[in-house]
Amino acid sequence: MRSRSSLVVLVLFLVAVACWAVVIPVAQESQPGEPATSRDWLRFGRDVGRSSASNTPTGIDAGNVASMQRQQVPLDGTVDASPIYLHQVRVHGALRDVFIVTTTYGKTIAIDANNGRTLWEYTPRGYQTWAGSYRITNATPAADDSRQSVYAASPDGRIQKLAVSDGHVEWSTAITRLPQREKIASALNTFAGHVIATTGGYIGDEPPYQGHVAILDAQSGRLLHVWNSLCSDRRGLLSPRSCPESDSAIWGRAGAVIDARTGDIFVATGNARWDGKTYWGDSVLQLNSEATQLLGNYTPEDTDRLNDTDADLGSTSPVLLDGDFLAQGGKDGKIRILSRPRISGSDPHRGGELQVVPTPSGSDLFTAPAVWHSGRATWMFAADESGTTGWTFSDGTLQQVWHNGHGGTSPVVAGGLLFIYDPGGGLRVYKPESGKEVTTLSCGAGHWNSPIVVDGRIALPEGDANDHRTSGVLDIWRLSGRR
Repeated sequence: MRSRSSLVVLVLFLVAVACWAVVIPVAQESQPGEPATSRDWLRFGRDVGRSSASNTPTGIDAGNVASMQRQQVPLDGTVDASPIYLHQVRVHGALRDVFIVTTTYGKTIAIDANNGRTLWEYTPRGYQTWAGSYRITNATPAADDSRQSVYAASPDGRIQKLAVSDGHVEWSTAITRLPQREKIASALNTFAGHVIATTGGYIGDEPPYQGHVAILDAQSGRLLHVWNSLCSDRRGLLSPRSCPESDSAIWGRAGAVIDARTGDIFVATGNARWDGKTYWGDSVLQLNSEATQLLGNYTPEDTDRLNDTDADLGSTSPVLLDGDFLAQGGKDGKIRILSRPRISGSDPHRGGELQVVPTPSGSDLFTAPAVWHSGRATWMFAADESGTTGWTFSDGTLQQVWHNGHGGTSPVVAGGLLFIYDPGGGLRVYKPESGKEVTTLSCGAGHWNSPIVVDGRIALPEGDANDHRTSGVLDIWRLSGRR
């Protein structure tokens, strides 16, 4: 017969085991490359693969979306990009829901999602020297999985690590030697302790500049590796004048797209020379996670024509589809389906597309398509200046299901609804399987801005970076009665 003390020890042991069994699944809730919680939106496209889709319930549905109440939040700058969102993070000592945005002139602002108040604002050093000029950024910031830090770009060619708690600078690192020519246009990404950023050029493509991928250590800010899409045999940051070729911008809205299974990085480049050796203009490129090795590449058969006619393949970023398939749009009005095994290796791969379909209106594609998994079906949605299309994808083939003549920016699927901003004004909401319009929410005009939909709220910036304004608006819609 056990003593009373041994029974007490046994009971305490069983309680501890039960508590341990409950805690472990919570600690493992996040998958690599996914938001830290289902109620976060940590980067452009939500996940590292830039799917721009979530099946997490948002509380917003076809029955209540039209009645959502809009708040217009004034900002110290235009946000020609997307917001990010952190659920219940500590800011100024209190737990808050927070939207974070970066303006075209590099101010990064944290906004209370419940009332629209500015919680903190970071202004980069030298702001007054470029504010109102051609030197802009369209980069969406990215938060790390700890949700304690956010990474943001500025027109001086630097990436900043800012504390979510109060916006103070933890480090600042340059990713170009010539910020007057090399622009940080694309969204930032984070993965496995790294910050991933890309560069392009400004309107007019005035040389010299080279598109490149920069890998920074998220903890220290040290620039670890650089992969140059021109003079790719040279490592590290180039002085742009030292490379005999210019351009090859990496400027698609999604920037570096990451396969969370492998850490491989996918980017697409704009107009420049292509030789399949060290010059990779108008190409899809697959790099390893350190950006030290080229794992795969593709350029169309008519790459010379694309370069000669300013028809950048890289006007949009690669799209990760099921298995080993990619979609790649472009300014030539085409979307190409590619097989990753077919384009693997450092030897040049020209042509060999599995399928080519037109963009929604047959015109330039500047937006980032969304990829949504619903049951056994995989969907891809894309919008351009004059149309929107929904396809299903299976066995390497896109099949159009619906189409309309409404233009838009980068689509987002959340809570079973499809959201697409019309830059002429208005946020359209559709049923994704049919394309039936549920409602259009009123808002102002913009450019490349795109919404996020999370945690019972919709957030969408207004305005166009090319207007060179130092003020702007963030629209926040909430369900009626919710603050």
